[in-house]
Amino acid sequence: MSLSILLINGPNLNLLGTREPEVYGAATLSDVVDACTATANSAGATLTAFQSNHEGAIVDRIHQAKLDGVDGIVINPGAYTHTSVAIRDAFLGVDIPFIEVHVSNVHAREAFRHNSYLSDKAVAVLAGLGVKGYEYAVQHVATSFKKRV
Repeated sequence: MSLSILLINGPNLNLLGTREPEVYGAATLSDVVDACTATANSAGATLTAFQSNHEGAIVDRIHQAKLDGVDGIVINPGAYTHTSVAIRDAFLGVDIPFIEVHVSNVHAREAFRHNSYLSDKAVAVLAGLGVKGYEYAVQHVATSFKKRV
């Protein structure tokens, strides 16, 4: 059985490619999912992708990940990075290791973006590498995380 990776994207990431391309680039969310799927597959892992603009749906998907036997999560929580204790608590409740990803360098942006409710619980945080950061995160999960039993 291969390692199972869940890719979660939060609010407004469905607009990748059209929303502020000078900040987020031209790649679409579909492009990101395709690249991450290929990266996972080439490492012998499987990847499932999920995107929602709704905090509760993201919390529910994290809970479901435990029931599904997901081994690792890559998440770009979008704006919920800076506001969601609920998503933080969901990760603490399921005890699945995760990597936090941001397309832009959040530390070079507005001050409110400098705080993350997830970073101190994440295995790693990638920020400012564009959409390539997703692939690096998936590669790390696929090659470094262990199959959960």
